[in-house]
Amino acid sequence: MSGHAVGRGVLDAVGRTPLVELTHVVPDGSARVLAKLEFTNPTGSMKDRVAKAMIEGAERSGRLHPGDTVVEYTAGTTGISLAFVCAAKGYALRIVFSDAFSPEKRRMMETFGAVVSEVKSDGGRITERLIKEMVETARRLGAEPGHWFCDQLTNRDGAAGYHALGEEVWEQTGGRIRAFVHAVGTAHSIHGVTEALWAHDRSIEVVAVEPSESAVLSGHPTGAHHIEGIGIGYVPPLWDPALVNRIETVTTEDAQTMARRLAREEGLFLGTSSGANTVAALRAARALGPGSTVVTLMVDSGLRYLSGELFSRP
Repeated sequence: MSGHAVGRGVLDAVGRTPLVELTHVVPDGSARVLAKLEFTNPTGSMKDRVAKAMIEGAERSGRLHPGDTVVEYTAGTTGISLAFVCAAKGYALRIVFSDAFSPEKRRMMETFGAVVSEVKSDGGRITERLIKEMVETARRLGAEPGHWFCDQLTNRDGAAGYHALGEEVWEQTGGRIRAFVHAVGTAHSIHGVTEALWAHDRSIEVVAVEPSESAVLSGHPTGAHHIEGIGIGYVPPLWDPALVNRIETVTTEDAQTMARRLAREEGLFLGTSSGANTVAALRAARALGPGSTVVTLMVDSGLRYLSGELFSRP
């Protein structure tokens, strides 16, 4: 669909998001930092892309049939996007969630028609144990007749859902991109974008981002953090270290501080993972210096985090 065409339904509105230059938080002497505004997708998140890709991939392969119920575990963002896609396509959806994640996400999923069950966390902390319990709960539900378990962590349709995002970045920058920086949850988005970008220019540097408190990709012990949507506490099953050049770690505090700065200084109202992306992108920009371009992703809207700690203080 072109920029001015009329879509045949809301799913046609996924993708083709703006790319803008950050103008206030980037220090002098740094490379340009461009931010892809993924919160302009229909539900306010980049995960609309992967949800659509996974559902349509299951339809094509015959794993998902009319009248089936989709089942998934989620920190909320992918769940919201799946609820959106299932509502548009007419599927029922059962979600396994946790109190470690923002209640706004649960309300959005339920508003789209999802049935949400909850796994209790240890004091709201995001840990390996919590994620694995959520996965196993969803696996049991998905084994019921007429149910299809999406299983985002092992779903190979996921990365392909982000190839279009990589192509958009390439086209919008006119191919003038020196580094791509993005956080790792399932690893679908960073790998999908990388595959698209490297098909054009293998010299583009790819920087993965993970929470300092649970830097398992960097070889450190698992831990608890508060950057929703990334850092699952163990190495994602489809993680491929050959598709990144290096890994940066960012603390929860630094990611939250940057998210608040982006709102006040750039007018961008975002979640904590977008703050983490920006912190790491600014490091890459300082290292590269003037004349280069760094691209990162603004993952989702801050509207999902109003009741939590992110915006509870200035």
